[in-house]
Amino acid sequence: MLKGCFITGSDTDAGKTVVTAGLLAACRALGADALAVKPVQTGCSVSDGVMTAPDILRYQELAPGAQTLVLETLEAVCSPCLAARLAGAQAPAVHGLLARLEQELSPVARQGRGIVLVEGAGGLFAPLNPRETMLDLIRALRARHDLPVLLVAPNRVGCINHILLSLEALEARSLRPLGLILTRTGELEPAIAEDNHAVTAEHARRFGVPLLADIPYLAALGDPRGNDIAIARAELARCLLPAAKLLLAGRDAAGGEPKREAEAVSLHSGKREVCLPPEEVLAIDRDHLWHPYTSALHPLPVREATSARGCRIRLRDGRELVDGMSSWWCAIHGYGHPALVAALQDQAAKMSHVMFGGLTHEPAARLARLLLPLLPAGLNRLFLVDSGSVAVEVAIKMALQYWRLAGRPKKTRLLALRGGYHGDTTGAMSVCDPVTGMHTLFSGVLWRQYFVERPSCRFDAPFDPACMVAAETLFAERGEEIAAVILEPVLQGAGGMWMYHPEYLRHMRALCDAHDALLIFDEIATGFGRTGVFFASEHAGVAPDILCLGKALTGGMMSLAVTAASEGVAAGLSRRPNAPGLPDAGGVFMHGPTFMGNPLACAVACASVETLLVSPWQARVQAIERQLRRELEPCRAFSGVADVRVLGAVGVVEMRNPVDVAVLQDFFVDRGVWIRPFGRLIYLMPPYVIDEDELSLLTAAVADAARVVSQAGDA
Repeated sequence: MLKGCFITGSDTDAGKTVVTAGLLAACRALGADALAVKPVQTGCSVSDGVMTAPDILRYQELAPGAQTLVLETLEAVCSPCLAARLAGAQAPAVHGLLARLEQELSPVARQGRGIVLVEGAGGLFAPLNPRETMLDLIRALRARHDLPVLLVAPNRVGCINHILLSLEALEARSLRPLGLILTRTGELEPAIAEDNHAVTAEHARRFGVPLLADIPYLAALGDPRGNDIAIARAELARCLLPAAKLLLAGRDAAGGEPKREAEAVSLHSGKREVCLPPEEVLAIDRDHLWHPYTSALHPLPVREATSARGCRIRLRDGRELVDGMSSWWCAIHGYGHPALVAALQDQAAKMSHVMFGGLTHEPAARLARLLLPLLPAGLNRLFLVDSGSVAVEVAIKMALQYWRLAGRPKKTRLLALRGGYHGDTTGAMSVCDPVTGMHTLFSGVLWRQYFVERPSCRFDAPFDPACMVAAETLFAERGEEIAAVILEPVLQGAGGMWMYHPEYLRHMRALCDAHDALLIFDEIATGFGRTGVFFASEHAGVAPDILCLGKALTGGMMSLAVTAASEGVAAGLSRRPNAPGLPDAGGVFMHGPTFMGNPLACAVACASVETLLVSPWQARVQAIERQLRRELEPCRAFSGVADVRVLGAVGVVEMRNPVDVAVLQDFFVDRGVWIRPFGRLIYLMPPYVIDEDELSLLTAAVADAARVVSQAGDA
């Protein structure tokens, strides 16, 4: 594997070649070997039948004795694609350039020594051929060799626009730069240069990208024969020492034998942090860490994730996995979104936490202002809690306290749907499916609730009123005991990924109204666009009395959930007891988590909701739905497949028999995807920002798994 970086520019003539030459000199000053590579060089001159590459000459002028390599040379001063066409030659292609580069540099890669500086041609979207750009070459080198990107931008009038466009393009493709380097390529008024520096540094920080250098204008570099060239070379190398040190730190951490305590450089603080070597991470995990739904003594295998960007999770061994789970359905914007990162960093610098008892803060108020217009009609009181399970606990407690204070002490039971899942805490477990759910071990000790069969009418089929008979019968017999109905509207999640008809919600609303029961919607998994509308209840046009939200609320960056209630519920919880023998709690709701309304989580939630609202999220979810239908539907042909279901950004292939999770996990990782099946279900809930190619990798892997499992069953 090659060590070094890919040097690209925000524009042509950004100063990439000068920076590459300076890095060559800086690495050498630090005692390291370095090699500069031009995969494609245009603007070459021909003399006596020999093609001369100008950038190679520049390297040798500014870093005498430097090791250099050029793969393809073209004469015209234009894009590689056009230069090849003008020369009547075949345009360069990513796979060919990558193969030649690996062949030429195989000794360097095997030895694991030396820094390879690959300088691109032009900007990110400079066309290599009619189908591929320089960005495709960057992505290929990142995937094969984990080469980070170093972005070079000229400090000149109009530079900020190109810098931000380049940062956004790289971020969108999970290629966040190692750093940004400004170059003053000519004389510039000091006030403009300094303002460019300050504005660029602030924007780069919001992307999580450090500004590593702002190289001054060195007039002597324009005339290597002058007397001042040695001084200019030395100044250039000095400016680039921080960037060279980062490259060397990355090389040392990755190469050679693992150390007991490896050191890594923090790009944001400049401080050194102690990192555990990979084998120790896995040993500690195996011996001491307990994973969800897993044996402590005989756990399923785990893999160490080291970073995540966009829709990809990077493993310790360098492999990147396209994430089909959105980290259990919450990372709707992908990973490392700059707006969420900036919100977290900004709030952490101000105030990470204060108790919500007796104090309030701007992030909580701003979150309420954002959410209230989006919520179903009538919900205007927000209880901010730690997690989805706690939000459900709060909803259940609200319903029980509401009826106790109303003088209806018999209303102590909840009605839930079979196949439902609402969380892992005690109250939440009691309303999960008591037979097929994950909590059957506790069925004898949990608070006993009422259950009816899940709606049999599919989302995409006609509604059958017969599916209401069980609920109608139970209400007729036990209505005086039912405090509330709790359900996941339209889409049951971890209980079976069942998608049912919205009309069921309208009938359940009417039943609750007729029998004085509250209606609780658990939209922890379905909220914020997952089913194609902002909240799943919008499919039916029904508003609950209490609503639980979580997961995508913060885009997966922090743990936060909301229990939203109507004014009537809030008023009921605030009244004095209307029954003899009940203690007077002072008209307050009896719940208060330590991290309630955490400012960090609220700030990130604001950024996540704002990011969602300004994005074309609905069009993205619709495109995902169309692609899931198109690419998963063929799975019905496999003998082991019982059903294929798609709704919004959710795709499910249900097998006839339970699958082996450990075996399929290896199967999917080998195919470069992260998919975690359970029971009989192989399903996808990707981030909304996933591109078509990444989603196709996921659907192809699901189809392959369904085929292989089916063939094994047939054998």
